[in-house]
Amino acid sequence: MEAFRETELCFPQLLNASCVKPQRPHFEVLLTYVLALSLSLLTAFLNLLVIISISHFKQLHTPTNFLLLSLAVSDFFVGFLLFGQILVTDGCWLLGDHMCIMYQYLDYVITSTSVGNMVLISVDRYVAICDPLHYPIKVTQIRVKICVSLCWICSVIFQSLILKDVLKQPGRYNSCIGECIIVNNYAAGLAEVIFSFILPITVIIFLYMRVFTVAVSQARAMRSHVTTVTQRSTKVTAKKSELKAARTLGVVVVVFLMCLCPFYCVALTGQDNLMDASSVAFVTILYYFNACLNPLIYTLFYPWFRKSIKLILALRILQPDSCETNLL
Repeated sequence: MEAFRETELCFPQLLNASCVKPQRPHFEVLLTYVLALSLSLLTAFLNLLVIISISHFKQLHTPTNFLLLSLAVSDFFVGFLLFGQILVTDGCWLLGDHMCIMYQYLDYVITSTSVGNMVLISVDRYVAICDPLHYPIKVTQIRVKICVSLCWICSVIFQSLILKDVLKQPGRYNSCIGECIIVNNYAAGLAEVIFSFILPITVIIFLYMRVFTVAVSQARAMRSHVTTVTQRSTKVTAKKSELKAARTLGVVVVVFLMCLCPFYCVALTGQDNLMDASSVAFVTILYYFNACLNPLIYTLFYPWFRKSIKLILALRILQPDSCETNLL
């Protein structure tokens, strides 16, 4: 009888059909709730500043910035997905099977879209640094917008195919009411690993290693005041602004990999079954925390972003012709 009194159910009225709430210290639950809520609001707010900045100010309508805009949109939605983590702070999912699968589906779509955005950013920097002469011709606003749209569309289609079984029958893998889990079959899991992690990460690392090599050689050339360019017909030295952008976006990519890889490594090896709740929570929070870091990186490295933030917070963007403001 004593054990029965100590057992808490997610849905007490359902008795044996309900999941049992995990026994966690009240302080740990409260701390998790506060951290998740704070991170959710901060992530949404900071990325909203990026979205408004690039969308409003015409001077920022460049191909590279449109890629950052797409990344900010996906990171903005990550802020809302963190509310799902708040809902399961006490170990119970209270919104039903259909909301569970929609939450998981959006999580998968946004994650794969973020990875796709990182690949596009890497390609953009590769062309800008390694082939600067043809960059304005190859990378145009129209082409970037098409690539970004395809990135989102392909993510939706790919995840719909991966999760088609659970989308047809939500809650099929739940063992009790109050649980929210998804189990992919072997083929779907393998496709997810290859196309959402291994292949994109390989492309990103390869392209940025190439960018790093070229950027270092060009930086040395500029420091030594080299004015003669060899093989003038095929090589043109990238502008200093492009090198700086490559460095900034390189930081974004490295931070992205540092936050994403632990989560995927745990998921791939199945070690989440062997880890305690605190370790799993740390890996998950690190995964979501990346969405909050990108605007902070822009603040450190981009003067135009700092200027735009001041204008937005001062509500000066509401003034006529504010979109024509010089930020560079």
